[in-house]
Amino acid sequence: MPRPPRPRGSGRTTLQDVAAAAGVSPITVSRVLRGERRVDGELAERVRQAVQRLGYVPDPAARALASARSSQVPVLVPLLSNALFVDLLEAVHRVLFPAGYQPLIGVTHYDTGEEERLLASHLAHRPAGLLVTGFDRTERSRRLIADAGLPCVHLMELSDAPGVHCVGFSQADAGAAITEHLLARGRRRIGFVAAQLDPRTLQRAEGYRRCLRTAGLHDPGLELLSAERSSIALGGELLQRLLTLRPDVDAVFFCNDDLAQGGLLAAQRLRLDVPGRLAVAGFNDLAGSAQMLPPLTSVRTPRAEVGHAGAQMLLQLMRGETPAEHCVRLSYEVVVRESS
Repeated sequence: MPRPPRPRGSGRTTLQDVAAAAGVSPITVSRVLRGERRVDGELAERVRQAVQRLGYVPDPAARALASARSSQVPVLVPLLSNALFVDLLEAVHRVLFPAGYQPLIGVTHYDTGEEERLLASHLAHRPAGLLVTGFDRTERSRRLIADAGLPCVHLMELSDAPGVHCVGFSQADAGAAITEHLLARGRRRIGFVAAQLDPRTLQRAEGYRRCLRTAGLHDPGLELLSAERSSIALGGELLQRLLTLRPDVDAVFFCNDDLAQGGLLAAQRLRLDVPGRLAVAGFNDLAGSAQMLPPLTSVRTPRAEVGHAGAQMLLQLMRGETPAEHCVRLSYEVVVRESS
């Protein structure tokens, strides 16, 4: 086995040092570190052992200079306080990091202006690719992405537009499905309670309306929409507000589970029989929903699957490969529990 070379004057082990220790070319080392599959397995293993033995840490600045691109992949999500996006980010990391890419998290706070500033900052460093949430952004943000000329995958929503790569599910269809479930339970005055009012929430509202219009039961007076940030506490407040405005409501579809959990707790305080007097349903099937009293009916959404499939698609694009599909439509599931 070749003796490990002495580090150069800077004291930093270089890619050339790793190549010499592994008995391969620097190009082969680069390919292994990028996760390319075309490298012979035995050579790749020699490179990995040399990297570990020498304690080699790639220089991202040098890599970016050599390739005109870095190994960084910005991932822009609305919030980190929402388990929905934490699950998505975990899945993205599990795909990209072993392949030699560094996911960089950017939080937009549902603010298109903040997303625009994040994009301008990240794109100045020539990332290898980009993952963004949905399609609601400023015209300048769209131009920034288009002019960057780098692979980009949109997450959580769908589009058939030419040249657009995306992974998600139909928010509107999922909203219609949970409303259809409440109708099948015999409910006829179904309320819709929402907060944050981001594009995906509004798509669920459209699904709710579409379902009720088809049944001839849509009543705008049963909708309660708040621009406040979603929370368990707000869910309880909004349920009480809806009951004051419309005491005849017999079911409530909350746009997400934290609101629905708050609604269930408020129903207990008000001594409302759930589901006898009032059926309650949520969306996203977040942690704790199955443990509520009664357990919460919800829509289980494929957030980890979106992250995994979106990162895999981006990985193919960054390697110059053509994905089998430019738009991957994933499924959701109505999880029926005792609250409805």
